[in-house]
Amino acid sequence: MPIEDENEIASILKKSKTIAVVGASPKPWRDSGSIGQYLIHKGYEVFPVNPKYEEVLGKKCYPDLKSVPKEIDIVDIFRNPDEVEQIIDEAIAVKAKTVWMQLGVVNEKASSKAEKAGLQVVMDHCIAVEHSRLIK
Repeated sequence: MPIEDENEIASILKKSKTIAVVGASPKPWRDSGSIGQYLIHKGYEVFPVNPKYEEVLGKKCYPDLKSVPKEIDIVDIFRNPDEVEQIIDEAIAVKAKTVWMQLGVVNEKASSKAEKAGLQVVMDHCIAVEHSRLIK
C-alpha cells in the first residue's frame, strides 16, 4: 500500500536531499516546472528528467534516471499513469529510495512493483502541497 501517513510522508521529505523530476518541462504552465522550482527553493537538489529537453529550470535535463549523476532519494513522477511502470523499473534499477506519483497519477500495478523491490511509494499526492503542509 502506498504511504498515506503524514508522519511517514514528512519523514521522507525531511531525510531526502535529491529529487529527480520525471516529466520535467520548461513550459511555465506545466506543474512540473513550478513544483521543481519550489523544491529547488526549499533546498533540494533537483534533477530534471525528460529526453525531449536539454535544459529545464536552468539545469541540465537528463534523458532518463540512469543518466542522473547522483544517488536519487525521490523520483517525482509527472507522467500519465500508463507510463509509470517503465519509470518504476528505472527507479528500481538506480536504487532510488522513494517513488512519488503526483496528484492524479495512480498506477496500482507499478506501485506494488516498487514496494516489492523495497522502494517507498507515495501516490496521488502533490509533493509541494505535502511539503508546504508538513514541513515547517
